Amino acid sequence: QVRLVESGGGLVQAGGSLRLTCAASGRDVSTYSTGWFRQAPGGEREFVAGITWSGSGSNRHYADSVQGRFTISRDNVQNTVTLQMTSLKPEDTAIYYCAATYTYLATNPGAYRFWGQGTQVTVSS
Repeated sequence: QVRLVESGGGLVQAGGSLRLTCAASGRDVSTYSTGWFRQAPGGEREFVAGITWSGSGSNRHYADSVQGRFTISRDNVQNTVTLQMTSLKPEDTAIYYCAATYTYLATNPGAYRFWGQGTQVTVSS
């Protein structure tokens, strides 16, 4: 069982930055790849960014909509995964979730086994 807890959401003006953190605990947590997803009101949950587990090279992948603005990283000592978000836009407003998977470079929410409770990000225009 893996427990994921997100933090760092909040309200920011367009063009600003936020840093989200996902703290993981549980058995074999370091062997999972981690992804960030988001869900806006009335919308589907969509992939934002992912990072594979350290044993496979910590490879990163991003949705086209955030490429060049968001950066995902992991700290294998602290068991945390961070999503640094810059140049935020109103359309980035959503609840952001982190999730864990054994599937390499997964972007489908169905491939993720464990989920956090989410953190709200609101970007004002």
